[in-house]
Amino acid sequence: MAETLTTAALTLKDIAREAGVSLATVDRVLHNRPGVRADTVRRVREAIERNSFQPHVAAAELARGRARRFAFVMPSGPNPFMQQIEAYLGEMSGWLSARRLGVEMIATDVFDASVLAASLEALSGDYDGVAVVALDHPTVRAAINDLVDAGTKIVTLVSDVPSSRRHHYVGIDNIAAGRTAGALVGRLVGGRSGKVAIVAGSQGLRDHAERIFGFNQVMASEFPGLSVLPVLEGRDEDARSEQLLARLLGRHADIVGLYNVGAGTQGVAKALSEAGRDKVVFVGHDVTALTRRLLLQGVMDAAISQNPGHEARAAVRVLLALARGEPILREQEKIRIDIVMRDNLP
Repeated sequence: MAETLTTAALTLKDIAREAGVSLATVDRVLHNRPGVRADTVRRVREAIERNSFQPHVAAAELARGRARRFAFVMPSGPNPFMQQIEAYLGEMSGWLSARRLGVEMIATDVFDASVLAASLEALSGDYDGVAVVALDHPTVRAAINDLVDAGTKIVTLVSDVPSSRRHHYVGIDNIAAGRTAGALVGRLVGGRSGKVAIVAGSQGLRDHAERIFGFNQVMASEFPGLSVLPVLEGRDEDARSEQLLARLLGRHADIVGLYNVGAGTQGVAKALSEAGRDKVVFVGHDVTALTRRLLLQGVMDAAISQNPGHEARAAVRVLLALARGEPILREQEKIRIDIVMRDNLP
């Protein structure tokens, strides 16, 4: 059995060598010209499929004159949803190679404005495009604007900085996501009255702030019997989130609902379990191995989901369109909000 080629940028010669035919034969197969035996056609097409080779795309990119480099600035630390995005980017290697694209991952502390801004400043002049999970802060905004002024295409990913001059945002409508979480918590609590806790990574992250805003809108207007407690900021860390929530549960025996705005889900679930608060309605975000298990166990009631594969592909496609000066297919790149419960787990 032939092995899959691993060369970063495949050529027609590579395909011809793997299929054991001449370059002219590969050309005839690609253009459906007569005179090639059926078995040879099959071998050539199998070699193309094994290597995700897209000859017409590759030729077009070669004609454009140069390769392009994109950077993805992502949160450091074990955030399962962000790790899913990175994994999907890894699965795009064949697609990226055919378009002469290189994607590099840069991990940084997105909760610290000065650290994130310095990470962005260090990219100046090195990349054609940058996708960043951004903190909405003046220093981060300035760093984004400086990159734009230097000719770099900027996409904010998951969390936006709308006051910056970034070119495009890839992510869900976070106010709508927060409103959805509020409606779920309120309805699942039923007729009970009591308090509702919120655990976020940081209110400086635009996505978290907007989700909290939407959640509070629904709580205030539709569920007057529920009182929302001040937000706990766990920096998406399990240990910190667990500690903060455990203290809150100890102070308030009448907590009936919980909204986990970001990550730190394992710590949140552990605090609930150790406090024996299995009747608390728990709504969070994203379908990961952990949230899947919590949903199946009945610890978590619902997850507000966004597709990490779609976000990874959309961010790359948008950066590529921007770099080429082509229009963005906005409907294609729109990220949907899904509600996932135990009974409809994908």
